[in-house]
Amino acid sequence: MENESLTFGEAAMLIHETVQPKDVGSIPYIGLEHIEEGSLRLNGFGKAKDVTSTKFRFSRGDVLFGKLRPYFRKVIRAPFDGVCSTDIWVVRATPNTNQGYLYYWMASKPFVDFATRGSEGTRMPRAKWEHVSRYEQTRLPMDDQRAIAHILGSLDDKIELNRQMNRTLEAMAQAIFKSWFVDFDPVRAKAEGRDSGLPKDIADLFPDSFEDSELGEMPQGWKIKPIGEAVRCVGGSTPSTKNPSFWNGGTNPFVTPKDMSSLTSSAILDTARHITDAGVDKISSGRLPAGAVLLSSRAPIGYLAITEVPVSVNQGIIAMICDKSLPNYHVLYWTEANMDTIKSNAGGTTFAEISKRNFRPIQVIVPHEHVLEAYVKQVEPLHQQVVLNLQESNTLASFRDTLLPKLLSGELCIPDAWKLLESVI
Repeated sequence: MENESLTFGEAAMLIHETVQPKDVGSIPYIGLEHIEEGSLRLNGFGKAKDVTSTKFRFSRGDVLFGKLRPYFRKVIRAPFDGVCSTDIWVVRATPNTNQGYLYYWMASKPFVDFATRGSEGTRMPRAKWEHVSRYEQTRLPMDDQRAIAHILGSLDDKIELNRQMNRTLEAMAQAIFKSWFVDFDPVRAKAEGRDSGLPKDIADLFPDSFEDSELGEMPQGWKIKPIGEAVRCVGGSTPSTKNPSFWNGGTNPFVTPKDMSSLTSSAILDTARHITDAGVDKISSGRLPAGAVLLSSRAPIGYLAITEVPVSVNQGIIAMICDKSLPNYHVLYWTEANMDTIKSNAGGTTFAEISKRNFRPIQVIVPHEHVLEAYVKQVEPLHQQVVLNLQESNTLASFRDTLLPKLLSGELCIPDAWKLLESVI
């Protein structure tokens, strides 16, 4: 019994409950575009009323596995009831299998690789249920299955907690920016003779009156500049992918809008692709310094992040190097707050794109230098904690993906896994 095998077909049921979106209204819809590649994370969802054609219904807790190009490892456990694309398998455990265990089984690299090897189709390969049903694992007692699911789930829970913490930290930084530089609360309070709620040394840095400007009411003495004069705006390009000397063995992070689309926080620690030094030399902007603010300028306009490491960028990004009037923490939230204006200056027929030529003239209010210094002191610790949380989450995800196949195969026993878990959480 100890070495008895369990096939995937014995452990899992494929759910084929079809629905028409028009019949289910505004319930959540999950397409492949909503499942992040490789990270076991849902990065958004739509509404059933906004899509057409037959969909599959799923329930909370079901495993959703992207069968189209399965090597992308688009696997999640549904956090709610809804409907999904028919290119996603809806899977539930049979009575002899724990649902959480089944989820991690399907998320394991050996399973994904097995599904990929049995895919049909050259340009659009799809995993075949008949093939994956033959995949075998050692049959484990239910208690062991639950323990494995709990160990791996504890790591995912900590990753999710870090994401929630980062959302809170970034909301705090955004609120300070809005109060100081959009609503001008400290200036307004002083002008009306009220307490601003800020420490006296910070409140004293703000003027106590307003003046008219081409951007409307503005704190007395603050300046207006084109963003292209307040920061250095540069673009990028993509070295020829036909030249292996630009790519093979590359170690320099290369940012594209796709990298930015999958960010959970406004910090870039690494990228999917890397280029060589020769590749960097083919890009006019070269290697950008850590601390640059990146804006995706097309497909779509609006992804934002600060680089935590030196990077190069492709042609779909405007990079703002903040070595002039404005610090990067200000520029990040200014860009976010003025996104409607940025998009209104975009051109393009196939898709909207904001060029550097159209971006640079957009005007920005430049506060007094001492106010900006005080702002950085308030916001920098928040951003640094965001980065630390991201680094920890990356470590935990890597640890989870290392433990996963070892636990499933029996290479790592459960008591040893508990000890390892205690060492990292």
